[in-house]
Amino acid sequence: MDKLRCCVIDDEPLAAQLIESYVERTPFLELAGVFSSAQEAIKTVLTGNVGLIFLDIQMPQLNGMEFARVVPQNCQVVFTTAFDSYAIDGFKVNALDYLLKPISYDEFLSAATKAYECAVEKERPAGNTDRYIIVKSEYKLIQIPVQDILYIEGLKDYVKICLEGESKSVMTLMNVKTLEHALPSEMFMRVHRSFIVNTSKIRVIERNRIVFGNTYIPVSESYKQAFTDFVNARLIGMVRTVQDVVEEEM
Repeated sequence: MDKLRCCVIDDEPLAAQLIESYVERTPFLELAGVFSSAQEAIKTVLTGNVGLIFLDIQMPQLNGMEFARVVPQNCQVVFTTAFDSYAIDGFKVNALDYLLKPISYDEFLSAATKAYECAVEKERPAGNTDRYIIVKSEYKLIQIPVQDILYIEGLKDYVKICLEGESKSVMTLMNVKTLEHALPSEMFMRVHRSFIVNTSKIRVIERNRIVFGNTYIPVSESYKQAFTDFVNARLIGMVRTVQDVVEEEM
């Protein structure tokens, strides 16, 4: 899949224009239309091969929540609203994400990336497990295979993504929590408020620290039990497969 076709539905012109500008800035999205009501968008959504809708909720006649219940199953919905009271209802209609206005490009990109990855996953032949995230770094959008990520470190307003076999990390303006939600939970684990690790890349654990070369990542008290459970559940398998020695029992 080269691009994911999407449309914007919002009865507030300025809000619709902002999301439209975000779509145009995102290379893996293709804009199918901008509509001021759900009624205007019905024909395009049902016949236009649209895979993603950025949908306001409070609109006249047919609101976004009602419209989300009738869109095709292969069409993902990201709600864009000024009201957080609809969040639970959003999950009931299987919304992919729920963005509160005013929406930053960082928040938009995280939701759009999630939608693109879901669409690609559906098209991928069985047995192919390659997955990607796309982040903005130094005025560029960079596509990163998740299997290449060793760990992520939060640095105030930025995160540092350290890649296997790469001497230079990728820096992006984002917080750790946003990136955590975008990564596959079966591959990545939060072990500290500032660190996420790719569990498949762990080779050495030493005195409550995960070792990647010369980097020692601490396991904080808040995440220690979950990490201990993870290690204990795989301890025999780790002993048989790692090339280094686990020097400290968890």
